[in-house]
Amino acid sequence: MTTTQFSFRSGFNGLRDHVAATPEAALATFSAASHQVEGLWSKAAVRDFTLDIDEPAALGGTDKGPNPVELILAALASCQEITYRLYADRLGVPLDGVAVTVEGDIDLRGFTGADDAVRPGFTDIRVKVDLTSSAPLEALERVKATVDRHCPVLDIVSNAVPTAITFTSAEAHIPAAE
Repeated sequence: MTTTQFSFRSGFNGLRDHVAATPEAALATFSAASHQVEGLWSKAAVRDFTLDIDEPAALGGTDKGPNPVELILAALASCQEITYRLYADRLGVPLDGVAVTVEGDIDLRGFTGADDAVRPGFTDIRVKVDLTSSAPLEALERVKATVDRHCPVLDIVSNAVPTAITFTSAEAHIPAAE
């Protein structure tokens, strides 16, 4: 992640106050890189972490890790949990625990090219949030509404994000004509 020099030691509220007072400091860039190791198995690098990504055997992989769409579901689940924790604390709503289960449906005809009229991505995503809290339902609904407005991954999967893809290729090696 690249961001302005700001100490996150003051926590979420300190970060919120800082970016509210200094909008030019609010832009953060996150990055990941991946390279194919063998077959459908890839290794992705995110900060100091390495992730194995692969397809299950049923989809032609060797099952060395979750596949990309499973990582999207895991990202949504964990982002929901983080955002619930941050906003429950911010709103003063007691929250003893949060667990999220996410399921998504994909019509594999789109991914495999069997039917170009079928989109290759998720056709439906279902999120189940389990909260452990002594707070009244009204307070939890207020937290949910706030989380729905501020969860980055929920926004990413719910709204089109402008995406620019550049293509580079090693120069083709063509033998000189004799």
